Amino acid sequence: MTEQTTVTTVAEGIARISWTSDQPVDVVRHEVAAALVEHTRVEALVDPADETAQRVATWSGLRREGVMRGVTVDGDPVDRIVYARLATDTPVHEPEGFRALLNSFLPRKRAISQLLARSDDDRVLLCQLTYKQDWDLPGGVVEVGESPQVAAAREVEEELGLAVPPGRLLLTDWLPPWSGWDDALCLVFDGGVHPTAVLDQVVRQTREIRSVDFCTPEQVVERCADFTARRIESALANLDGPGPAYTESGRR
Repeated sequence: MTEQTTVTTVAEGIARISWTSDQPVDVVRHEVAAALVEHTRVEALVDPADETAQRVATWSGLRREGVMRGVTVDGDPVDRIVYARLATDTPVHEPEGFRALLNSFLPRKRAISQLLARSDDDRVLLCQLTYKQDWDLPGGVVEVGESPQVAAAREVEEELGLAVPPGRLLLTDWLPPWSGWDDALCLVFDGGVHPTAVLDQVVRQTREIRSVDFCTPEQVVERCADFTARRIESALANLDGPGPAYTESGRR
């Protein structure tokens, strides 16, 4: 261990490494490997404003795990990015290990899948949600490793008790950051045409769904947030083409 690099055991099997700003990557990489001989995990807490330290952490083989908020440093609460490497991690010089390293810090975007289901008199199926005032299309967040099309079917079955196979993709709508949410991509799939009697088959997930109804275009505007109403309008316009395939907050 050099004077510019410090390795401290902070718990059983866990070491924490820190280094000075002028420390070369190869030196830090060597210290990480050495620490893993006697520890199962080596971690580093890096200042989010220190891009150089972030690069050193990454190319030393430490994977980014997330942000620890409110860490006390010199008596003040600050945020720190947590980087870590486990003794069982695939070596970085192997393709799988290198891909895992890249995957730990490359941007990830939330995806939402929804179904545009209509009645035989051209109304749109909407859900009144328990956690917000406005109505929305049935659907929800895509799970990690899950197909967006599968997610749309899963969410509709979980929330409404309906088995509706998603059809073709009608719209990709980018949602900018809003009210505490990060940005996201919303994928709207064709949910087909159904008799209004299908509402009698609905079994609501009461934790999330207050009510469900087929709504006229006027009711869509009245009940939905403006960006949701725009998204529905754009998806409807693409049912038979040539409507927009991509929008941003519902706008072409």
